Formats: sequence, structure tokens, C-alpha cells
Amino acid sequence: MAESITIARPYAEAAFELAREQNGLGPWEQALERLARVAADREVQRLLGNPRVTPEDLARLFIDVAGGLDEAQQNFVRTLVDNERLAVLPEIHRLYVELKNRHEGIREAHIVSAFPLDDAALARLVAELEPRFKCRLRATVSVDPELIGGVKISVGDQVIDASVRGKLEAMATALKA
Repeated sequence: MAESITIARPYAEAAFELAREQNGLGPWEQALERLARVAADREVQRLLGNPRVTPEDLARLFIDVAGGLDEAQQNFVRTLVDNERLAVLPEIHRLYVELKNRHEGIREAHIVSAFPLDDAALARLVAELEPRFKCRLRATVSVDPELIGGVKISVGDQVIDASVRGKLEAMATALKA
């Protein structure tokens, strides 16, 4: 994992700089997401190690399957092919998103809820959390019925456990002391 991050980081930074110069942070994020999905495909992964598949064929495959890539993005793919770095595209995408979010003052928030949250409830929750974290938040939500009720929120290394299960565990710990 650490090795793929080390390999992917300069490519993510280069893509970010190109995107900033083009005022195209969003389109680059979308392109990298599509390319990462192509690279994550099992059939494509088998082709990456096949010596009978030429670099030109690999580049064409990625460019065609990802679709809608501008010239700079196509050149980026060709650079990855030339340096045999297509396999780290998912990591490049993840690092690019981190750079983009940092640039835009956005942090990722992962919310685990005991029950599905509708859009209005999620919007209210995010609106309450943003002043606390002093930034804009992009939330992803998952459901875990074992929480019994409430939510557990993770933003970076900070966790807010407002779940019934978390409160019960805290009470059990306090009673043992």
C-alpha cells in the first residue's frame, strides 16, 4: 500500500497541477475516476501484465473505454503506459481527490447511521457539522443497524460517536471504573 502511494503521488500531483492550469479540476476528477474503474477491472488487470499487449494497445484501450478524455488527459494515460503505472490509477484518483478537496477547502465526512438518512436530514446534519470542523464537508453515508440509533461521524482522524450503541458502551465503561 505505502509503495503504491509513493508511486502514485507524483502522478496525482502532476494531474492536479495540469487540471488547475486548465481550470478543469472537476473534469479531471471525473476522467481519473473513469480511468481508475478501467484499471480496477479484472480483465484489464490481466492485460497489464501480458507481454503480447503493446503499450499502444493499452493506451488505446484505456482512452477508448474511459471515453471523453481531452488531449492532455490522453497524454497523461500515455505517460502512465510508458512508465508502466496504469495499475496505480485507483490510487492516483484517490490522491487527486484529496488534493482537489484540500484546494477547495472540503473534507470528507463518513457518516454511519443506524437507519437510512433522507436528503433533508443529511443536509441538516452536514450544515450542523461544517461550523464545528470549520470547512465544507462532502458526506458519504452507510447504514449499520448495530448502532441501534443515532450516527457515528468520521472526519479525518476525528470521530463523533452519537450512536446509542456508543453511549451504551461509554456507560458500561464508566460503571466498570
